[in-house]
Amino acid sequence: MLKTISCGDVRAEHIGKTVTLAGWVHRRRDHGGLIFIDLRDREGIVQVVFNPDNAPDIHATAESLRNEWVVQVTGTVTARPEGTENPNMATGEVEVSTEQVRVLNESKTPPFYINEESEVDELIRMKYRFLDLRRQSMRDTIIMRHEVVRYIRNFLSDRGFLEVETPILIKSTPEGARDYLVPSRIYPASSTRCRSRRSS
Repeated sequence: MLKTISCGDVRAEHIGKTVTLAGWVHRRRDHGGLIFIDLRDREGIVQVVFNPDNAPDIHATAESLRNEWVVQVTGTVTARPEGTENPNMATGEVEVSTEQVRVLNESKTPPFYINEESEVDELIRMKYRFLDLRRQSMRDTIIMRHEVVRYIRNFLSDRGFLEVETPILIKSTPEGARDYLVPSRIYPASSTRCRSRRSS
């Protein structure tokens, strides 16, 4: 099983339970032996702790982790030490004490940091769109669009409407992809309709 709970769903009610998480390494911090990573998935972020006294065999793996690596972590949910709680995080009361870790995918150093505070040139964001879409604001937009479309689709479907996806005819653009002709089966053989092709 890849995970038993999402990172952003871990709460105080899970203290004492063993969980398996999977996500991106959002941030890594080494505090003189103790290594902390913020593990992120689409639901949010949770703090994960690697203690060499509890699991010395996985500490070397923790030291090698870098931003945007994809990892799977199994550990016990514990309360954060008093004074270290983070009220700005939904998971700020807890952390996960790691017992097992598995690197699912390594990553090159990202061209920009995946957070909302970083000022990133728009051209860089567009070039690395797959990274840009991991940012919280972009995720929220995608989720909102999904929910709106789902609501409209269900609303109409419940009232007997059928969804039919027809070909989309769009305006030709000077710098766009090459147009191609689509023969019409209804009109005379010499009749064709022009349809723009999206570039890959």
